[in-house]
Amino acid sequence: METGTRRSSRRTEALSRERIVEAAVELLDTTGEGGLTFRALAERLATGPGAIYHHVANKGELLSAATDDVVAAALDVEPPASPPADRIRAVALSLFDAVDEHPWVAAQVSDSLWQVTAPRILESIGRQVRALGVPENDWFVTTTVLMQYILGAAAQNAANARVAGPDADRSELLGAMATRWSELDPGDYPFTRAVAGQMREHDDREQFLSGVDLVLAGITALHLPVEQPERR
Repeated sequence: METGTRRSSRRTEALSRERIVEAAVELLDTTGEGGLTFRALAERLATGPGAIYHHVANKGELLSAATDDVVAAALDVEPPASPPADRIRAVALSLFDAVDEHPWVAAQVSDSLWQVTAPRILESIGRQVRALGVPENDWFVTTTVLMQYILGAAAQNAANARVAGPDADRSELLGAMATRWSELDPGDYPFTRAVAGQMREHDDREQFLSGVDLVLAGITALHLPVEQPERR
């Protein structure tokens, strides 16, 4: 007859760190960061908290691992045969969609835990910046500017979704905002009134990619040589 200690040991061995992180992501998606506790995770995994502590030291480490897991999956989208700019767009959009699907990831951007994941993102985007032909002295600034736009825009989109709530009708919200903008004082807000209709009809993902293209256009203008027409 097996002892309780031996049975507990077998459960611990069967419970992998990967499964714990996967369950943590599922729990974060449904309850948010506040709902991620070792007790709730143990219930989801049908095990005891001690078995989880065998693989993960604390909640901070678990959040870091869950964030890194989501980001690593998002970065695994580079079409290898595509031009560097297209690969940057693919990675950027994948990160945007990952944060949209897992809004809790956005909160980790400004947290110290994000430093665990930052080098992974920096490497993925930086390789393509290098492939674009950007001079080495400008690699860091160029890559981090791209990262700041991508992560900042994704985080803002997630924040907007949280404020609106899960049951909000996006078309109604944009329509109401556009109406308010169009009713502003024309002397104080001529520009805002002029773009109210564009705001009403905009697509978040298309807007995001337009921002990526603007950054890439700036990189091209600043750092890449312009071909001169041949003299005749």
